[in-house]
Order: sequence, then C-alpha cells, then structure tokens
Amino acid sequence: MQSLDILKPDSVAQAIAMHGAGEAARYLSGGTDLVPNLRRNILKAKTLIDVSGLAELREIRAQSQSLQIGAGVTLEALCASDVVRRHAPLLAQAAAQVAGATHRAAATLGGNLMQDTRCYFYNQSDWWRTATEYCMKCDGDICRVAPKSDRCYACYSGDLAPALLALDAQVDIAGPSGARREPLAALFADDGMRHLRLAPGDLLVSVDVPPWSGWSADYEKVRVRGAIDFPLAGIAVALRRDGDRIAELRVACTGVNSYPGLVPSLDALAGKVPDDAFYAMLDKAVRKEIQPMASTLVAAGYRRRVASALTKRLVKRLYETQSPAKDLGR
Repeated sequence: MQSLDILKPDSVAQAIAMHGAGEAARYLSGGTDLVPNLRRNILKAKTLIDVSGLAELREIRAQSQSLQIGAGVTLEALCASDVVRRHAPLLAQAAAQVAGATHRAAATLGGNLMQDTRCYFYNQSDWWRTATEYCMKCDGDICRVAPKSDRCYACYSGDLAPALLALDAQVDIAGPSGARREPLAALFADDGMRHLRLAPGDLLVSVDVPPWSGWSADYEKVRVRGAIDFPLAGIAVALRRDGDRIAELRVACTGVNSYPGLVPSLDALAGKVPDDAFYAMLDKAVRKEIQPMASTLVAAGYRRRVASALTKRLVKRLYETQSPAKDLGR
C-alpha cells in the first residue's frame, strides 16, 4: 500500500482548498473503489482528503421542484430512505443492486457515479500487469483491448448513473473556480482514461432529481454472479404512456461503453404503439449507441445482445404493467 497523508476538512470549501495544497491529492469518501485501486498500485496518490464526515454531503432534501441528494449519502441510506423511495424509486432500486450489503453501507452516491472505468487488463494486481505488460491507462502506452487504437476502451460499470440519466438528473459541482450545476450527462466523456469531465479539485456535492409525475421506470442488469459483480450490461428505462401509445421514452445504458449514456434518437418512437416495428426501431437505436469491447470476461457480442434484450423486456414490462411502485411521481 502506498504511503498516504489523510486530511479531514470541516467543510466543502476547506476540502477544495486542501486538495489544491495537497500533493497528488484525491478525495475519499466510502473508498470501496479508490482504496482497492490504490492497494493494487493502479491509482496513485500521496494525499487523501476524507470528505466522509461532511454533513452537507450526506443530506437528502425534498424540495418543491426537485429531490436533492448529497454525494456522500451511502447506498444503504438511499435504499432505506422513504423520501427517495417515494420520489425516485428507480434510484433506490438501482442502489439495491450494487455489490453486497456491506459494500452499500460504505459506498456513496458520488463514489458510485464517479467510479473508475474497468477492464480485464487494468483491474489486476501489479505483478499480473507487469507480467503481461502495462496498458495505456496505467503506466503503458497501448490499449490491450484495441492495440492499434489511440484511446482507452476501459468500461464504465456504475449502476446509479443510468438510473439518474433516465430521471433527467442534474449535478452540483464545487471547485477552485466556483460552483456550477449541469446535466448529469455532461459529467461523462467517451474515453476510458478520462471519462470524467472534472477540473482538478472539483468535488461532486449533490444530485438533483426533478419530479416526474406520470412516468414509470425500471432498471435491470446482467452480471456473472447474481450478487456483488459489476454489470456486464445494465439498462434503465423510463416511459410515459398515453392511452395505448408511448408518449415519451428514455433508455440509458451502463457496462457497454466507456461512459454511461442515454440512447439518442428515441423521439421518433414517441406517439407509437409498441408493436414489432416499434421494437425493431428501438433495437436499432440501442445497438447503434453501445460499443462494447473485449474489456470484460464475456464477449462483446454477448453484452450487445443482452443490452438489446433487456431494453425490450423493460419497455414491454413497463408498458403492460404501469406498476404504481415504479411511478416516478409518487
């Protein structure tokens, strides 16, 4: 394990100042992703800014126009919160599928959103990576997945991002240059090495989820084991039905690209009855958006087929049941 200085700020402003003054500094909260990577010498740091004790990052507040959730709220607290289950049950549902119970007791909303991308050639011990040559994401100069590529194809595997994208969430970020609010989608980039669009010292403070009365949503993923594992492919779907037609539809993916993303071009499906032609158009849109690579233990083609099948299954289920428990506005 690397030698580390651990600092505990009293406020977000002090945490940002400490980050700027610290050497090779990183923020630390739950640590379920960061600490194993530091132990494996995958990530480097000399200073950790422990923000886990900041009360302003651990609040859940229901406001008139949104639900504001601090980035330091644990996944266990998300699952247990009556406010979250009432306002955004999709988020609580996705949080309940992350890892195991002990992980959820420590892991946080912000940490899950900003977790490192993963790859079979990257998330290994130091001796393993030394024996097989390093990759460009850590100490090497080529992508082991796509050796002729000039970019990294490590995969984003968070569960909460697709749920929050489907909920049209925004994020509040504080940093040396001030505070800003932006759509969650703006936080991510399609690059396995630089998948977060954050300036040095930027800290995710909270997530804001707008009210979505009349919508229904669901999240499902496929993984090697039924618990603990990261998603090989995960899909969040939110839809609003108008009679026998789908008025609006949002589909978000994880585990299939270097970033979590909304499937574009779904406006063309608005106002249509979900028949065979509808599902053919939906399948084409999903397959066009996802670009799985051989960065996990299963074939890329398998993950592509799974993502397509999950999308169809969730859309069909939500359309047919319109379960009150999944109504985002209740």
